[in-house]
Amino acid sequence: MKNTTFKLILLPILLAMLNGCSSNDDFMVQDKKVPVSKKEISKTQTYTIRYGLMSQNGTKTLSGSYDVGSFVATNTATGESFETYAGGGFQALPKYYEGIPAGTYTFTAMQGQGGWVGYGSVTGIVSSNQVDADGYVTIYIPIIWEE
Repeated sequence: MKNTTFKLILLPILLAMLNGCSSNDDFMVQDKKVPVSKKEISKTQTYTIRYGLMSQNGTKTLSGSYDVGSFVATNTATGESFETYAGGGFQALPKYYEGIPAGTYTFTAMQGQGGWVGYGSVTGIVSSNQVDADGYVTIYIPIIWEE
């Protein structure tokens, strides 16, 4: 009787130990190394934005000094913003921002320190199709009011 009780107690313990020491290969997921094409390895193409302004009468300019705090490009899909902050005050045009990835953006300008000019926004696509003869994606921010 003692021998049978001992075997009945020992059997579940022995089975638990064997199960705990068994291979877990059926539970583990193996990462397979899939070759990556050169296209995927290359870095994302980025572009240089050249900012200018468009007056209330529609005249576009890439020169002059204006009361601009910064120019801002915000990706409409990700919400990521790229800003040319220059400490506020007057800034000379054109203003550049390098390294913006392809995508659709809303472009705007922030008021400078004087608050003499109000700016609107434009939405546009940044891609190789928009690169001009000078090698930039040129964006003109509209002036919607000025004193």
